[in-house]
Amino acid sequence: MIQLQKIARVFQVGDEAVHALDSVDFSVAPGEYIAIMGPSGSGKSTLLNIIGLLDRPDNGSYHLDDVDTTHLGDRQKAEVRRHKIGFVFQFFHLVPRLSAADNIELPLVLAGVDASRRKERVKTALASLDLVGRARHRPDQLSGGQRQRVAIARATVMQPRIILADEPTGNLDRASGKDVIEILEKLNDDGMSLIMVTHDPGLGSRAKRQVRMVDGRIESDTGAS
Repeated sequence: MIQLQKIARVFQVGDEAVHALDSVDFSVAPGEYIAIMGPSGSGKSTLLNIIGLLDRPDNGSYHLDDVDTTHLGDRQKAEVRRHKIGFVFQFFHLVPRLSAADNIELPLVLAGVDASRRKERVKTALASLDLVGRARHRPDQLSGGQRQRVAIARATVMQPRIILADEPTGNLDRASGKDVIEILEKLNDDGMSLIMVTHDPGLGSRAKRQVRMVDGRIESDTGAS
């Protein structure tokens, strides 16, 4: 499903070249639940961004469903992201002026899904995440946990095969964070691959596979199939 080979990513910081990823090999099978951990600056988010086609490696190859994505154009990458990958971020990234329902509907609009199907999918997403009573609320009228549930609904309304979660509970209280991780785990149980970056060892230990990164390299990979 996901196959990265010899991936390198270098950032220029002043006069210094920072090797965010240094010849990384990484693969993901369908339906896996993976936690990517490590200290700040270890390359976790850079790896997630490359998997999500939000960034391009300087060297190496990335195959997704047997397609070499390394040299895809921006429009082609956007099309792959739209249909195959859902993103959940620490700070939600909801559109402030849109309601919860409209935020969830946005990927469907961008994909050209017709209005009747959009309405049905949004209705189902709102119900599945206990958001029916908050459908017309804007993000600033929602709690942190509710905003993250809207973000999860938006990430999954296109029914992607992969969810990429970057510190999904990092901006939430303990109870809301527990609710959010259980929602993500339920999606994984239903067959979506879940790849999560986290600093929280307790959260990371819930994953079936733990990948630890240090200085742009994978130091350990526990539970790999």
